[in-house]
Amino acid sequence: MQLDRLDARLLSIVQKHNKHSSEELGAMVGLSATAVQRRLKRLREAGVIEAEVSIVKPKFVGRPIAMLVLVTLERERADIVDRFKQSIRQTPEVMNGYYVTGDADFVLIVTAQSMEDYEVFTRKFFYENPDIKGFKTMVVMDRVKTGFSVPIDFDHFS
Repeated sequence: MQLDRLDARLLSIVQKHNKHSSEELGAMVGLSATAVQRRLKRLREAGVIEAEVSIVKPKFVGRPIAMLVLVTLERERADIVDRFKQSIRQTPEVMNGYYVTGDADFVLIVTAQSMEDYEVFTRKFFYENPDIKGFKTMVVMDRVKTGFSVPIDFDHFS
């Protein structure tokens, strides 16, 4: 899908705050409300806009502890990788999962109610999985920045 500068401007705005009305967005980018709605619909249908979500502060819902977990698989075979990817998708405690290069095969962001809760999670999710060679946990001390905003270089678009 080919994006233009107006698409880029819309994306830049809605990825930071997606509650603007079509009229407000139109005023910001120089389009009618109807044109904004058409563009956003096209961007959603094409998968450029993956999701529209609210970011919830974990401590307010009883999950104040976050960990970055580096996971190494026993072997890097397609079936093992695919199986682990599927387990990540099905596990609510895993907020984000990334298949990576380097010393580990995956990096996960995991949330927990307590360290005891995390220990129970590790036993179930890691120790009981024969495909996992090992994992290393780093506890998050302070959530400095959270979000999914992608920087958009407007010079890239015509």
